[in-house]
Amino acid sequence: MNTSTTELEHVRSILREYYGRHLKSQSDLSQKACCTDETEKRFKDILELIPAEVKAKHYGCGCPVPEDDLSGLRVLDLGSGAGVDAFILSRLVGPAGFVYGIDMTDEQLEVASRYVPLVMKEFGYGRPNVSFDKDFIEVAESIPDSSIDLVISDCVINLSPRKDLVFKTIHRVLKEGGEFYISDIAADRRVPESIRNNAELVAECLGGAEYEHDWFDVMKDCGFLDPRTVNRMEVQRDVISEPIVFYSMTVRAFKFSEPLDRRCEDYGQIAVYRGTIPQQKARFIFDDHHMFEAHRPVSVCRNTARMLQETRLGAHFEVSLPIKHFGLFPCGAPVSNADAPKASCC
Repeated sequence: MNTSTTELEHVRSILREYYGRHLKSQSDLSQKACCTDETEKRFKDILELIPAEVKAKHYGCGCPVPEDDLSGLRVLDLGSGAGVDAFILSRLVGPAGFVYGIDMTDEQLEVASRYVPLVMKEFGYGRPNVSFDKDFIEVAESIPDSSIDLVISDCVINLSPRKDLVFKTIHRVLKEGGEFYISDIAADRRVPESIRNNAELVAECLGGAEYEHDWFDVMKDCGFLDPRTVNRMEVQRDVISEPIVFYSMTVRAFKFSEPLDRRCEDYGQIAVYRGTIPQQKARFIFDDHHMFEAHRPVSVCRNTARMLQETRLGAHFEVSLPIKHFGLFPCGAPVSNADAPKASCC
């Protein structure tokens, strides 16, 4: 994490060249990490209103959009590129919300900014609720402190050699109870030099990826004590003859001034989902260990209770008060959509 300014600018120059002048569409990618279709599956109706040029330049490894009511939120998209995710969120936050996209690549920003008027017309908005600015994700100088409800990023943080600065910046710009919800690439081991020093593999989101547990340690060191994995899927393995597995991971975490517990601690709390989130009325999946059926009580650790009570999700949950400390919370196996809710935590 002690990358010098010279090294940082060297990586940025590689990325500007690759994303600004080399890549014209997804078909130019040589690796499979940045071309998943999760966003297309979830937001097909919104994507039909977004210009083809914008969609052709979308390089993502997941869908960094939380599945709850986002109306009225102020959102920051780190590494917004040509604007697909920012435009989707523009639709979801509605006229009362606002989306800020920042990127360092002039060519990508030109495409995104050029289509703002057309997309706003398609959405039926009288004035833009999205803007795109040139900025670096390590600093986000254009974004004031404690001004953002939600930070997203789609397969971009792996491109930064200073991920610590990125997460410190995320912590700085988020409001109390605000959330980051990111999709990115992580590895099952520390990435060998043969991959890390390969410029093309860096640009295509593999060379700069972190060992999953090192990545989570960075988040924790920057103030996000209990980051949660929402989902993961394998996207690449055995790259240039190296035995390694890369995953696309979607991760969420919240900013609290009063620190969360370091472990999942049991205080006898119960959470009940009210079934009030549009499109998630029957059940709500919070992370890979928590699925809440509507109106069914579920035991939760104190950290989960706070995430559901002290954030925007509080409008959709009833959470009981702590009773007393009963020791460690009994962590369970990850849940799937078909699993019944059970006492579980990460």
